[in-house]
Amino acid sequence: MRRDVFQALADPTRRAILLLLASQAMTPNAIAEEFHTSRQAVSKHIQMLTECELVKQEQQGREIYYSLEIKKMKEIDKWLEQFKKIWENRFDQLDNVLLTLKKNKK
Repeated sequence: MRRDVFQALADPTRRAILLLLASQAMTPNAIAEEFHTSRQAVSKHIQMLTECELVKQEQQGREIYYSLEIKKMKEIDKWLEQFKKIWENRFDQLDNVLLTLKKNKK
């Protein structure tokens, strides 16, 4: 079952897991050690992130390592970029209004 990426990103624990994996690949046990929750709960978060293709797994010997799926993160960033541009434009407009008000006050 494929899940919605934004549903996965909505959870603060999953966002924290993504931040951990941004710096290095980690085993599920290493990830679980960073949280005050059970290994099973962390595994469910990792499963959802994997289903959403935000993380990928790689077998190294007997261990499974999870790492960030950069391609998927770039897709999300590209989608969000359009909103960044809209808000930057609105903030620029607000700056202009505030400058005009400040000049008129003098």
